[in-house]
Amino acid sequence: MKGVSPPRIDLLSDTVTKPTPAMREAMACAEVGDDVFGEDPTVRRLEEQLSALLGHQDAVFVPSGTMSNQIALRLHCRPGDELICEARHAQLSGLAILPIAGNAGVIELAQLDDKIRPDNVHFPVTRLLTLENTHNRCGGRVLPYDNVSAICRWAKEHGLATHLDGSRLFNAVAASGIPAADWSQHFDTVNICFSKSLGAPVGSALSGTAEMIRVARRHRKLLGGGMRQSGILAAAALYALEHHVDRLPEDHAKAQVIADAIRQSDGLELAFETVDTNIVIFEVAERLGTAADFCDALRQQGVRMMPVSRQRVRAVTHLDVSLEDCREVAEILCRSGDT
Repeated sequence: MKGVSPPRIDLLSDTVTKPTPAMREAMACAEVGDDVFGEDPTVRRLEEQLSALLGHQDAVFVPSGTMSNQIALRLHCRPGDELICEARHAQLSGLAILPIAGNAGVIELAQLDDKIRPDNVHFPVTRLLTLENTHNRCGGRVLPYDNVSAICRWAKEHGLATHLDGSRLFNAVAASGIPAADWSQHFDTVNICFSKSLGAPVGSALSGTAEMIRVARRHRKLLGGGMRQSGILAAAALYALEHHVDRLPEDHAKAQVIADAIRQSDGLELAFETVDTNIVIFEVAERLGTAADFCDALRQQGVRMMPVSRQRVRAVTHLDVSLEDCREVAEILCRSGDT
């Protein structure tokens, strides 16, 4: 914003993080080659390490989570086919979408009973079920594991493919204690984002069977994602996998500090009953103005958050804000919310 100094405490997103000095060193020293020809050793090491963590056969490194998810849709569906997803999970790729409104992002099995289209030329073919874990728009919600297992089992029984947008899956791992491979075993493909809570500057990956990933590389090239000496970027993602996963509970603890302050404020209210991970979404009382007004006032005090609707604000903790920063934010929120 013109004329406004950079925020001292930036909670806009966990995508605002800067590479740590050690991550920059790993990037500078990365061994590289032309990845389009399969010749970048650092990219291959990342893909092999991630697929092993997820219990899949292979993975492909791509520039963004959006591209990773779109490639997955192309793998499982043809234009005009239909996918089932939670109502707040956007999709593209020329597909029909059957949105299911979950309870705080959680779809119940009973909601799916009659959702498979009949074999009729008047209807699209239902081919895919997608879930998002953690659920961004529902405050970083960790989907209940038994619920995920049951829904994916239902999908398989009805001949549907399954895809997980696991951009922040490692937050779900940290919060639940359930290993990544246990989550991913229920899905044909999984998207992981390295530039969100893991703190890398760029990149995502799609995992699946070796044959799926072979085809995925063709789609990556078609979509403009064929990078060359991308081991420089893959090195940052590798560093994040090896050093930033175990520290994710720290970010969750910071989010609880902010959530507790909101619970104590007369003019602020958590949008969801629980704060599972590193995302806090809250409502601003109309007497305090709109969410945008409230965020502008916070910005004047050195804190940046995101207005996501007229009265709703999102704050995301990450490795570039400290616990002490979040305690300061808590004090500011208590003052601002009780004005």
